[in-house]
Amino acid sequence: MAGLHRRFEVIPGAQAQVDWGDEGAILAHVGIPKVYSFYMVLSYSRDPFCCFTTSQDLAAFWGAHRLAFAHFGGVPGSIVYDRTKTVVRRHVAPGQAVPLHPEAVGFAGHYDFDIDVLAAYRPTGKGRVERQVTIVRDHVLAGRAFSSLAEIDAAFMAWVPQRRGLRHRTHGEIIGVRAVRDHEALRPIPAKPYVVADRHLRHVGKDCLVAYAGNLYSVPAHKVRHRQLVEIRATAASPERTTLLATHSRAVGRGARIVDEAHWDGLPDGHTRAVTTGDPLDPVPQPRRHPSPGSDRGPLQNLLTRAAAQVIVEARPLSVYEQIAAASPFTNRPHLKDFSRD
Repeated sequence: MAGLHRRFEVIPGAQAQVDWGDEGAILAHVGIPKVYSFYMVLSYSRDPFCCFTTSQDLAAFWGAHRLAFAHFGGVPGSIVYDRTKTVVRRHVAPGQAVPLHPEAVGFAGHYDFDIDVLAAYRPTGKGRVERQVTIVRDHVLAGRAFSSLAEIDAAFMAWVPQRRGLRHRTHGEIIGVRAVRDHEALRPIPAKPYVVADRHLRHVGKDCLVAYAGNLYSVPAHKVRHRQLVEIRATAASPERTTLLATHSRAVGRGARIVDEAHWDGLPDGHTRAVTTGDPLDPVPQPRRHPSPGSDRGPLQNLLTRAAAQVIVEARPLSVYEQIAAASPFTNRPHLKDFSRD
């Protein structure tokens, strides 16, 4: 009996299954290095949901759940997961109780669904959603080029009516017809959303910037000091501070500098310093002259040349030189020296 399992079906609204997909560098040409796909499938009808993100972190994972609930119009009674770190706090030996992540417990309690964590090495436990990953790649992504996450999401939504119009091979019904019963049995969505945020402590730099996930975000200069420790609460859309010092759109990738110029009000801007990026007297660059052969001189010769250029020559009347010219060519040195003292 090794390797065998029992096929089961569920009642409407009772269960959904969740999984991630790695879509690689399909948006690398627009500066997004990695794209992931989030899937949730209602187990009774196989009605699918998919959205695309740039991260698999805590905020992105539970933020995608809220989008899925809105797509289905309700919350399933339970959701099946792998032992992912966004759901399970740590791994334990088989047979032991699985410790859940505190944010997972809070989110599930707010939306009133049960967390069903699969046993280790049980991929057949969520075959419905794993099959959906392959279907979406074949019918939505294959052979197409996209320029943004929103464009990929729109392509999936445009394909959903086509999927719902098919007859499923396992339960033998039209997916959309069966989905109606599934949606009607879902639990209502709470009026107030539960926003999950990653929390991180960071120091404020001298330039009033805070580093997070390889990017820099500004904070108001008049509310912080250098090396002050602040807490970043990073949601799926934007990182924000615990005391709400500032709110920024979350950067994609790494190396970005997200600055609100108003945060630097009151800081020195350098306008009184005599700095320039070029020669203001000669803005047009002159062609470089190549030295002629034999003109290469060493640093000592250059120093002597500059020193000679600073010698002050005494101005004498022409009569002095006329007297020298009229003198005998055998005139001795002391005679010339007498003239030089006049």
